Amino acid sequence: MISPNPFAKKWLVLIVCMIAPTVWLTAQDRLTDTIPKSVDTVALPPTHQDSADMLLRIKNLNPYFTLHVDSTLIYRLEINKDESKYYWYLRNSPVGLRISKDNGTLTFKAEKSYFLSGKLRYDNEYRVNLGVQSLDNPAERVDTSFVIVFYNTEIVPARVKPSISSTITIEEGDTLAFKVQCEFGSFPIENITMLANLPMKGYTNVKKCEDDFIWSPPFDFVKETDPGKERILILSFIGTNRFMVRDTATVRVIVKDALNYPFALQEYKLSARNIETYILQLKYTFVQLDKGVKKTKNARTGFDITSSTTALTGTIMSSATSAGTQKTGKILPSVGVSLVPIKEAVAPQKVFDQNQASSVRAAIKRLDYMVKDQTLVGERDPDISRKTAKLKDELKQIQVQLIDVPIEITNDMTERELNDYFDSPKVRRKYRLKK
Repeated sequence: MISPNPFAKKWLVLIVCMIAPTVWLTAQDRLTDTIPKSVDTVALPPTHQDSADMLLRIKNLNPYFTLHVDSTLIYRLEINKDESKYYWYLRNSPVGLRISKDNGTLTFKAEKSYFLSGKLRYDNEYRVNLGVQSLDNPAERVDTSFVIVFYNTEIVPARVKPSISSTITIEEGDTLAFKVQCEFGSFPIENITMLANLPMKGYTNVKKCEDDFIWSPPFDFVKETDPGKERILILSFIGTNRFMVRDTATVRVIVKDALNYPFALQEYKLSARNIETYILQLKYTFVQLDKGVKKTKNARTGFDITSSTTALTGTIMSSATSAGTQKTGKILPSVGVSLVPIKEAVAPQKVFDQNQASSVRAAIKRLDYMVKDQTLVGERDPDISRKTAKLKDELKQIQVQLIDVPIEITNDMTERELNDYFDSPKVRRKYRLKK
């Protein structure tokens, strides 16, 4: 290997040092433009970013706040400029919401008293107008708004509340009517289902709050086998909200046995009409019996007068001077005596008929008195059943009493004619009680 020459090496370094400045100047000259550039005197508009920074704006505005009751809100709003030269304000703010005019800090404590007093409401959107204004430039301002909503996690259950007490007593034929009301809680009742422990007819169904329940128990609702002549009906009103949460209200209805007054009234009128018809039949029978007794009495009276006249004539003729006349006078009293058996044979006394006539008249008077005594009082007489039974019993007794009397049924005389004959003064004197 050939060793390098030290002298040659030194010369090489010297040559390099002389050439290097020349090369560097040549590169620098290439990078530098010796011709001066022209300068534009028109100012360029600022960029978009610079314009946005110059406008007043709120950097951290939250458009929607949701607060729980009894919670506290502390939220500081920021702007893109010096806050010491601006002030903040609120318009249409809810009760208790405040803002610091110097630094834009929103503060609010959602106390429950605000909601209990009605000043604030749950689940209601309150739109609050917010503004920031420059102290130096009136035109430099920002007006915006945000929404704040308050909610409550406490669940208030909705209740079904009928407008009557839980236990009520009615009678058959009465009308039960009440309104099914609701207490609206956090989630109102939307549907109501009604259930009953006994079959019912003719009632008004309840499907929602404020509906009316109307029902009238029929007169055959209470059965003979029910204890105490009463029946217990239990009505259950089941209310549900949209989450199918239920609330049940129960009404206990005690239905007592009652008189079917319309039917009882028809029965009473039928009994009274039957008695009136029977009275007319008895009056016509009395007329026939009374006329028969009267005819017999007239016949017997004729025989008695004839017999008396014959005896008196015989007595007078027996005192005459003529012998023939005296003989005739002696015979005539015997003729008068002979008329007595003829009278009994031709017109016997009708004592039985007269007694029947008296019995019929007494029965008519009794029935007429009973109809007047058992007259209904008021629109709904509570004793209508007893009075009807009394009329039926009285009619039955009279019919049994007069079972041997042939009842005459005819239309020869009108009702007015029968009443005139029966109430005539002559007939009254004839059948009045004597001492």
